[in-house]
Amino acid sequence: MTLAAVKEQIGNARFQNALARREQSTPPIWLMRQAGRYHRHYQALRQKYSFMDLCKRPELAAEVALGPVMDFDFDAAILFSDLLFPLEALGMGLEYTDHGPELAWNLNERTLAQLRPIDEAWPNLLFQGDAMRATRDRIPADRSLIGFVGGPWTLFVYAVEGSHKGSLIESKKLLSLFPRFCETLVPLLERNIKLQLDSGAEVVMIFDTAAGELSPDVFTAEVVPQLRALIARNASRIGYYSRGTQPAHLRDWLFTDSGLAGLGVDSRWQMSEAFDLFPHSFVQGNFDQALLLCERDELKQHLNRYLAPLANQARPGWICGLGHGVLPGTPEDNVRLFVDTVREVMQ
Repeated sequence: MTLAAVKEQIGNARFQNALARREQSTPPIWLMRQAGRYHRHYQALRQKYSFMDLCKRPELAAEVALGPVMDFDFDAAILFSDLLFPLEALGMGLEYTDHGPELAWNLNERTLAQLRPIDEAWPNLLFQGDAMRATRDRIPADRSLIGFVGGPWTLFVYAVEGSHKGSLIESKKLLSLFPRFCETLVPLLERNIKLQLDSGAEVVMIFDTAAGELSPDVFTAEVVPQLRALIARNASRIGYYSRGTQPAHLRDWLFTDSGLAGLGVDSRWQMSEAFDLFPHSFVQGNFDQALLLCERDELKQHLNRYLAPLANQARPGWICGLGHGVLPGTPEDNVRLFVDTVREVMQ
């Protein structure tokens, strides 16, 4: 057997069918933050190592990503890392505390000049390629592998405000700074995406969790041009997830010539609407992650109600998951119930 033939066998059939929009009865299942604080496997590792170690030591990043795939039988793993590392690479510092991530300084008109040039920043992200390759080596050959980066707007918000909580007043006041920040950030993210694709990712997701705080007009005028620049070279292997956005944010961009492989939608969407609006891409989502904290019988009712309309319509391209990440405190048995119920109903 040739090396090319061996490579063709790597990855999960259901996941690859979804990427190619081939019809299938049972969708692949992948959850955002499936490796995280709710999971005993992660908790045990976190008692021994810092969060930074888990991300930056390739063998540990691979171990974290592997745990939930083996425990819950997910169809895909995702790189275990953090979307803020490009800001650290640009010289903004980064520390993970009990109160969350903290940057050494915030972005404004005065500090913009302190950002490192791209060639100086880039070596600080090479560890993600090592982690991706280590993860591909550890997970079973019949599971797929996903990479990710933060969206330019979301990283701008973090750089300006230190989080993306609240109404993002400072970020919106400094909107004129956004394209100048992106002159450095977007080429860095583009290199990061290529690194992950070259290191084993079948698709790279752009997570833009602050995008829904913008009006559709501002999103279209300010964010979409940066996204177009970011995906220009690898659009067919890139997906886009934005929290809080509506059809008005996404319709025109994705219906033109973006060439994106797919998008993720949060639990505010009806999946049938997403399938109708984006018929040429995969669609990932979108069960309400908070409902995974319900009592078992109640969760089962919610799941059956959610899945019933999806069992009776054409849905090529569906990657089944949540509207956002698995929440801390989610019972592991409920995650298992989610996976089992989807596969039971969607046969």
